[in-house]
Amino acid sequence: IGPEVPVALFLERSVEAVVALVGVLAAGGAYVPLDPTYPSEWVSWVLKDSRAPVVVTTSSLAGRLPADTPTLLLEEVAESPTTFDRTAGPDHPAYLIYTSGSTGRPKGVVVRHGSLMNLTRALRETVYRDEAGPLRVAVNASFAFDGSVKQIVQLAWGHCLHILPQDVRLDPDAMVETVRRQRLDVLDCTPSQLRPLLQAGLGERDAAPAMVLVGGEAVDAELRDLALTRTRTRFWNLYGPTECTVDTVAAPFAVGTPPSCIGLPLSNVRVYVADSPEDLAPLGVPGELQVGGAGLARGYLGRPDLTAERFIPDSFGGGAGERLYRTGDLVRWLPNGSLDFLGRLDDQVKIRGFRIELGEIEAVLAALPEVREALVVTREDTPGLRRLVAYVVGEAATETLRQALRERLPEHMVPAAFVTLPQLPLTPNGKVDRKALPPPEPERAEESWLAPRTPVEEVLAAIWAELLGLERVGAADSFFDLGGHSLLATRVMSRLRSAFGVEMPLRDLFEAPLLADLAARVEVALRAGTGHLTPSLLPLSPEPRQGPLPLSFAQQRLWFIDQLEPGSPLYNMPVTLRVEGPLDPAALASCLGEIVRRHEALRTVFTTLDDSPVQTVRPAALFVLPVVDLSGLPEGEREARALALAAEEAALPFDLTRGPLLRGVLLRLAGDDHIAALTMHHIASDGWSMGILVRETSALYAAFSEGRPSPLPELPLQYADFSAWQRSWLHGAILESEITFWRRQLAGLPPRLELPTDRPRPAMQSFRGALRPVRLPADLTRQVQVVSRREGATLFMGLLAALQSLLARYSGQQDLAVGSPVAGRNRLEIEGLIGFFVNTLVLRGDLTGEPSFHTLLGRVRETALAAHMHQDVPFEKLVEELAPERSLAQTPLFQVLFVLQNVPVQSLEARDLRLRPVRGTGITSKFDLTLNLREFDGELIGMVEHATDLFDT
Repeated sequence: IGPEVPVALFLERSVEAVVALVGVLAAGGAYVPLDPTYPSEWVSWVLKDSRAPVVVTTSSLAGRLPADTPTLLLEEVAESPTTFDRTAGPDHPAYLIYTSGSTGRPKGVVVRHGSLMNLTRALRETVYRDEAGPLRVAVNASFAFDGSVKQIVQLAWGHCLHILPQDVRLDPDAMVETVRRQRLDVLDCTPSQLRPLLQAGLGERDAAPAMVLVGGEAVDAELRDLALTRTRTRFWNLYGPTECTVDTVAAPFAVGTPPSCIGLPLSNVRVYVADSPEDLAPLGVPGELQVGGAGLARGYLGRPDLTAERFIPDSFGGGAGERLYRTGDLVRWLPNGSLDFLGRLDDQVKIRGFRIELGEIEAVLAALPEVREALVVTREDTPGLRRLVAYVVGEAATETLRQALRERLPEHMVPAAFVTLPQLPLTPNGKVDRKALPPPEPERAEESWLAPRTPVEEVLAAIWAELLGLERVGAADSFFDLGGHSLLATRVMSRLRSAFGVEMPLRDLFEAPLLADLAARVEVALRAGTGHLTPSLLPLSPEPRQGPLPLSFAQQRLWFIDQLEPGSPLYNMPVTLRVEGPLDPAALASCLGEIVRRHEALRTVFTTLDDSPVQTVRPAALFVLPVVDLSGLPEGEREARALALAAEEAALPFDLTRGPLLRGVLLRLAGDDHIAALTMHHIASDGWSMGILVRETSALYAAFSEGRPSPLPELPLQYADFSAWQRSWLHGAILESEITFWRRQLAGLPPRLELPTDRPRPAMQSFRGALRPVRLPADLTRQVQVVSRREGATLFMGLLAALQSLLARYSGQQDLAVGSPVAGRNRLEIEGLIGFFVNTLVLRGDLTGEPSFHTLLGRVRETALAAHMHQDVPFEKLVEELAPERSLAQTPLFQVLFVLQNVPVQSLEARDLRLRPVRGTGITSKFDLTLNLREFDGELIGMVEHATDLFDT
């Protein structure tokens, strides 16, 4: 170690790393910090460019270095003496910080020992002027970021350094708690980090450091004003490029001063506002900030051309040989003598405190074989969410580009979004028209988008959407691929903590970046807090088919109803489609036959064995689709006759002992006009299954009509496997603990919701019903979403709270229940199966004490989440165990059902055919009222289904 000898430090943030760094400085050497999180290509370049003869590292990190790198293990250094060369002077290098470079390679800034010593003196004379005694200083910045320098050198002042662990510095709540517990006096951070810290309580009560030093990027008015409410802490805005040794000017936060005010120069620093190379700008006139004095770096290592370009002779009053650094920042003088920061003169940007040359990212992109042109810009399409966006002309897929950049650039330089264009838009004079660049769209294929399936996924999706500025987020989306980064990750975990009341480490989001995977971890944490089993962790595998298999709980209830009332059509599930185009009936029949072959539930029969119901899967057989030709009827009679026949088909009973459980009839109105009336029994199907039926029919028809084989992969599991799995764990003590929850949840629930009716309730339900359309316009729908997200709730929860409020006003009851179905498909293995998975939850509404809507929504959220955590008890089993007062006049436990459909809407197209649903006749209503809604084009549309025995339309 000695003058002009760079020592590379490849170390995690630790006490040992700080000791090594200070040891190099004290010996008069120069250290080169290497961030272990950076890609190997970046690390290789820095090692080659700096010519560091040795890398100080640890045995756990050494394997990440390029092969044949000379290393000195920190564990070994501690055991051997070191000889220091103490002949270093103020002009010798103290450290090399590598920053983004416009040529596609990072550039090394050589900072002098003398500049570093001037920084320590200048800060003591300004920012620390009123602070006495040894202080507790947080070491918060990355060692590869020059903000760490002014934190570490405070050891020389006798202050105590507190090195914040990585998981703490990325978690606002943990950071605030550390400030409180360690009684920290000084915290240095970027504005991006300060905002969530203030929201987490920094500066309040005993979590108020004496000083917070803010730098690295511009401060906005909202952040300044929020900080000024914390009167126990003094906030400083510090500005300075790496080339000027961390900080150049400083300004305290103050009322009446623009947040862009960066203040006055530090000691021995000269600043000028130049509107040309030879002229200074007058007061209030914008110009380039140029900096001279003791803080100037030596220049760029091995880059004399770039050094000469940016470090120019001082023509404004400096002595002979003095230089100025051209910052490229646009500033102006304020009347009070302070500098006001206005922006950049070039395409250099600062994102989350990191200085980035956009040209470097563009150069890396342009070097990729499938990219013809590349342009990178910063966008702020959502207020407060500033991010990098890459525009690419070429054929490369987004994920390919993202992965290629991750292998070559640090994480903060990888664009959050990629937009592929046929060509870059140009102005009439041939330059790129940046104003014409389109905003990035969410990076997902519509056909592969997976809607959130559980309340936990929905709440998490709402949190991500709000923080990332997206309209919607799906269960299969990745947080980081959607534009998330470390600082946003900390805000996600903070919101998650507030929404669910669980403590989860930040690493969970990095280890499980897919929404569905993170939601599964949240559920594990929720269940761990209640001692509740997590069935999603239990293995679900194929069962042998050597004999009959048990029924699921849901199947068992429908089988029991069928025994009491054989041939009832109440649980038939019809779907009627108008098919326009050149239909091939034989190909359609083959499609339906293939679906019955693929899905065992549709060829399952139900019998008894030892007085218990069992299910047996029958072999696949030829599917017969009768064709009824109505084209000979007068044109005005055809459709009415077809709908009457479709209603007859829908009302035909199923024989559960014989099967099959899918049948249909094709009604020909004309050569290119048909109605397909298909019916499944609920014991083998549900609403989600209907979507699978339509999707698979579309895929199969396109293949079969051209003589091609099925494009659909074989199913790894079948419904009978699910039935056996459910029975294998949901019994005994586990079932009893679940039932105990519901007993507590529903204790004392009134037996009936007393809504005013148009007619007296009959002694027995007839199940006759009618429909009334409902529509909530887009603006109102958006407002409901905003209110719900603000409260950490889902759209479903917001609508349920509104419905419960409405029902309470009509009934006069403050205690009521609404039923709601859940898909029951909380495992990926069963999402593609046709079968009866849906379950019904009883959601109790507590409107006691005249709650505000804010309070009511909080109650609804807690109730819905708790019900979701205990959704595995089938409604049929719940009724059996709770044994409420039974009546033929009403359904047990609740009489109003609320459904918000989030089942993916399937494309109603197949080859040259156009399909559209036809509303059936003979509407039934199993409940007094059912409100059924779904989102469509930003609106909420749906139906109210009502019992005509009770209500007029």
